[in-house]
Amino acid sequence: MTLALRAPGLLAVLILTIAIWPAWADYRDHPRAGALVSDLEREHGLDPAWVRSRLAEAESRPHIIETMRKPAERVLRWHEYRKIFLDQPRIDAGAAFLREHAGIVSQVEQEYGVPGPIIAAIIGVETRYGGFIGRDRVLDALATLGFDYPPRADFFRRELGQFLVLAREEKIDIDTALGSYAGAMGMPQFIPSSYRHYAVDGDGDGRRDLWNSPADIIASVANYLAEHGWQRDGRVALPGRTEGGDLSGLTRSKRKTRYEYRDLTAAGVRVAEDPPADDTAVGLVELAGNHGPEFWIGLNNFFVITTYNHSRLYAMAVCQLADAIAAARSRQAPSA
Repeated sequence: MTLALRAPGLLAVLILTIAIWPAWADYRDHPRAGALVSDLEREHGLDPAWVRSRLAEAESRPHIIETMRKPAERVLRWHEYRKIFLDQPRIDAGAAFLREHAGIVSQVEQEYGVPGPIIAAIIGVETRYGGFIGRDRVLDALATLGFDYPPRADFFRRELGQFLVLAREEKIDIDTALGSYAGAMGMPQFIPSSYRHYAVDGDGDGRRDLWNSPADIIASVANYLAEHGWQRDGRVALPGRTEGGDLSGLTRSKRKTRYEYRDLTAAGVRVAEDPPADDTAVGLVELAGNHGPEFWIGLNNFFVITTYNHSRLYAMAVCQLADAIAAARSRQAPSA
């Protein structure tokens, strides 16, 4: 999560502000705590005394601020990013995950129209199928960022409120719930607002448990994608080839389709095999490959994945990991 700033002077001021911004000793006494307490009472009926007691229990975690403000040493290029997430152990674990939960996956595919390999790929990229869900208490992470990180304090304070509501709704143990340094939770790494709005009780036990219930986890990822416009039986991304045209006037797509396929073919970008219809909504995606730029035709479902994580690299990793998982599952299927 980054804050885009255009003025170097403003960036310097922001960095200095974060550096000297004090961590609050007791978050219930923070100047912004009163508004949060009032909002949660008015909108969700939470007892103010209970909310203040939870804020008092939250602990400042300076390493979270450091992680948020520390710039990455460098931006990974696609061929470097790909190696991280398309390793053979992750592929094999994804195929095993689908085999282990085949019945649930089949039901979810029918209900939501999202393929099992896509669901498995997202869980694999996020947490290696639960292998690492984070080491910070969600309460501490969201309070630290909501009160001690000015660039995005408003956002994280809202998420802190959503987490407290969620804990009441789903009987989550606030004292022990662990997640990422940014407050994302469970195997699919939902932030609290997404958890409340998109998580599904897949096993029918009356709770939505994204840490321990495979049915809830699988159905919730599928529901999230379906709610954001996933097209049943739709493809995700197709490799493009250029035919010497001038591509400088084509805008590269980041979060949405921008063209019809005929617009790209007119500019000299084509799909080698099984192209989409001319009027199909597409986006042009350019990635840095091992031997120069790679061009991909992103379809609707590609950009649905970017609602889960805004990075085009993430979406392409999910797409290709899903393909690899599907192939591995086919190879490992028992013969008749």
